[in-house]
Amino acid sequence: MDKIDCIKVFVATARLNSFTLAAEELDTTQSAVSKKVAWLENSLKLTLFQRNSRKIALTPVGRDYQQYCLRLLDEMSSFEAQLTREAQSVEGEIKISAPSAFSNQILTHALKVFMVQHPKIRINLSVNDGFVNLNDHTIDLAIRASQLSDSNLKAKLLFENHVRYYASSNYIERYGLPQQPADLVNHQCLTYSLMKPSDDWRFKDSAGTETKVRVNEVFSTDSPETLLNMSKLGMGICALPSWMGKEWVQRGELREVLEPWSHQKLPMYLLYHPSDYLPVRLRTLINFLSDYFEEYAIDK
Repeated sequence: MDKIDCIKVFVATARLNSFTLAAEELDTTQSAVSKKVAWLENSLKLTLFQRNSRKIALTPVGRDYQQYCLRLLDEMSSFEAQLTREAQSVEGEIKISAPSAFSNQILTHALKVFMVQHPKIRINLSVNDGFVNLNDHTIDLAIRASQLSDSNLKAKLLFENHVRYYASSNYIERYGLPQQPADLVNHQCLTYSLMKPSDDWRFKDSAGTETKVRVNEVFSTDSPETLLNMSKLGMGICALPSWMGKEWVQRGELREVLEPWSHQKLPMYLLYHPSDYLPVRLRTLINFLSDYFEEYAIDK
């Protein structure tokens, strides 16, 4: 039997002090009420009611259990009401996992706008560049830059990362300017270790012809910010989304190289669990981010 259902029957019986009246209130039979109370007593190994031919009365332990059950049902009702309210309104906590550089440079600005619009929202942002299992980490939404493999997650495209290649003027003075992708076998390349294989770089020319090069990998890291810093220090050529590199080009600390081949695209996806009962707060944030990045001039 359902223990919660039996507890509700017991509470009604204790309040009315009658199996018959409890059955009338619950729109069931006296036999069903008696069976559920008896099942509960057997489950607890306790006698909750003293019975005789004319009436019933709570035992001392029955009175204690009645008070416990009243608190339990009250807390359950309040908690369920809270969950329903949060599911139907834009309030409560949203747990997000997103890449570090994207979080620091772009996502935080979007979240600021969203939180100002919805002051009852609490954001828990986990900065992680690796793959995160949403089930293992109890994450509501994950943002990832990748070509997606088949999965049981829903995915919404936010925008396309335009990959470009950067080196410092100091590096170019020492090693020269690569004229074509094949030249990278003779250059120092700084690679992103989470791309597999990290030293396998792909290029497209203006005609759309793809070229694959096994570059000379001298440094690898799982941190895009570290790649950027190493390149600024003159340690080699790195591949980064244009929104990470363009500021440093404008400042004169980096130069874009291999420009005719710098138009690869890596999609940025928003991932979440498929559900017919997705809370309003999640649906609202998903739609907000989709609209935000549709209007956001990420490569201008």
